Amino acid sequence: MDSLLSQEWLSQDIVRQSSDAIMFSDREGLIRLWNNGAVRMFGYTEEEALGQSLDLIIPENLRGRHWEGYYRVMQSGSSHYSIDLLSAPALRKDGTRLSTEFSMVLVKDEDGTMLGVAAIIRDVTARWQREKELKERLKALEG
Repeated sequence: MDSLLSQEWLSQDIVRQSSDAIMFSDREGLIRLWNNGAVRMFGYTEEEALGQSLDLIIPENLRGRHWEGYYRVMQSGSSHYSIDLLSAPALRKDGTRLSTEFSMVLVKDEDGTMLGVAAIIRDVTARWQREKELKERLKALEG
């Protein structure tokens, strides 16, 4: 197997099998890549998610702010969130919320034109819940 082919296969297999959700959305915010981790995390099959708006996983009360920032990134080609870890609530198919942390990758063509955004997303709901409970216990002990 030639090294380029094996590197391409390796990259695809890593993305496909990651337990973290890995997804890509185009300039319009339509989902174009949805890995096995995204299926497990959000409950939508690849077939259900591909071609759908990111609204699929964005809580309704956050959509306006999300799209404002998303289109600004598409225009400018830059975002500090491509460096910093972002925390945001998300929605599962069954309507339940989860707490997520994710990093973004701005995807551009050879000329630097934005093609869309990839995100690597981790479900941190259990950790967030433990931290909330600890804060509540501390507050009760102080009071």
